Amino acid sequence: MSLKQQASQGAEVNEKLAALMTNSNAVRAIASAVEGTLGPKGLDTMLVDKFGEVVITNDGVTILTMMEANHPAARMVINIARAQQEEIGDGTTTATVMAGSLVGAGVEQVAKGVPVARVIEGFRAGIRRALEAIGEHSLPLEDLNHPQVRQVALVAGREHQDIADLVVEAARLIGREKLLDPNFKLSDTVVSEEGAANQVFMGVIINKETMNRQMPGVLEQVKIMVIDDALEPEEIEDEALGTEAGFARYLELQAEFRANIQKIIDLGTGLVLVDRGVHDTAEELLTDAGVMVVQRVLNKELQRAAEHTGARAIKRTGLKKSPQELEKYLGQAGKVIQDDRLEQVWVLAGEGKPMATILVGAATEEVVGERARIAKDAASSIQAAVKGGIVPGGGALELAVSREVEKVRESIRGMAAYGVDCVVEALRRPMAQIIANAGFNPLEKIGDALAAQAEQNKISLAVDCDTGEIVDMLEAGVLDPALVKLHALRAAGEIAEAILRIDTIIKMKDYKQPSGEGFEQ
Repeated sequence: MSLKQQASQGAEVNEKLAALMTNSNAVRAIASAVEGTLGPKGLDTMLVDKFGEVVITNDGVTILTMMEANHPAARMVINIARAQQEEIGDGTTTATVMAGSLVGAGVEQVAKGVPVARVIEGFRAGIRRALEAIGEHSLPLEDLNHPQVRQVALVAGREHQDIADLVVEAARLIGREKLLDPNFKLSDTVVSEEGAANQVFMGVIINKETMNRQMPGVLEQVKIMVIDDALEPEEIEDEALGTEAGFARYLELQAEFRANIQKIIDLGTGLVLVDRGVHDTAEELLTDAGVMVVQRVLNKELQRAAEHTGARAIKRTGLKKSPQELEKYLGQAGKVIQDDRLEQVWVLAGEGKPMATILVGAATEEVVGERARIAKDAASSIQAAVKGGIVPGGGALELAVSREVEKVRESIRGMAAYGVDCVVEALRRPMAQIIANAGFNPLEKIGDALAAQAEQNKISLAVDCDTGEIVDMLEAGVLDPALVKLHALRAAGEIAEAILRIDTIIKMKDYKQPSGEGFEQ
């Protein structure tokens, strides 16, 4: 090979490595933005927008989704964190920190001459064994009255005892069966209000006021109608109104609409929840009849109210049904309250499915937002623990699993073993960061924890962030949901592999789809 060919090949290698280094630096920057929040001694981050609005938070996914990130690799990490939050509701910081470690360690191996394909092969082998080991060490959590339930909430809730108590009470009110429902999220029951008192109650909150002050403020033993539509007469085109037949049809529709409203009143309905707008005629008739009406209710709140009260959502055309048929669509609640100060309607003691609401309050808007995020994390963790069991926290499990993954290296031939080393390093990264945030030397303390786990044959040993001593996380009540660990590691592996597979970055030209492309003529 000539000197010119060697130089050309070397330049190509350097160009590909430069792309890897650029992506690696972007991922590391994202990880460094959240790693300081990890663990009980983690600190808060202040996010400031161009208008001077401030958000102070310790929540990883909030930091990631609100921070300005223009690099494509950085956005990939943020999307993975968002997916982790959507799926599990917690563990985004752990996933991001491990992803940063995997990518950084992987790029270092590639820079030393290990082919990317071999690094990825080692990633897959190591992560596969790690996921198996996490599943093997998971302990079931079936009894919602067990003290471990509160410990899970307390750890995820950053040691806020009042929030942990609220979330546990809500979980017990709802019950295990509901928590196992894949379509239900306990975190969705969290509502935050500035100046509100912390409480949990069996019911739902509608974040809207009644249409006017003449409507009653409190009703008991209430029949409830949920209209998944606008409460307005059927429309008729303007052109048709100019004809005699069209005007006659208009009058007919108006009369029919008034008759439908009267049917709602005659059924003894006390509360009407409407997805969209309410016509003036309906407002007037229902107000005169002493019916509470709330319009433009969020679809999520509408569904929860229907589920809790046993109501069946109906369209406005369905109001043509007979009173006997309409009766079947009504739900029932023990009490409905209009809270003027909070501008909400509370629907309590519904006769449908159990539905608890966690109301979190604080003195200021900034603090109440953070308390709501903490409560959502705690709620998500309890639900994940019920679904998939619990494991020792504080980085203890990941450290123990790293020892299992090290054994995989012995059975792997060739350079893929270096990819396994990257997984070992990533698994130890959460504990290292927790220790560093607590003010201790990570290298020293991880060595102590590894030795203690091996000597005592206990996977639950880790570092006490107050004293620096090695303690049993299970006995100390530091517990995490197994699903959080599984999804965090899986997400970290996916993003790391995706980043390492990119060896060229090319800027796209502006692209507009040609007319007619994408569908058959």
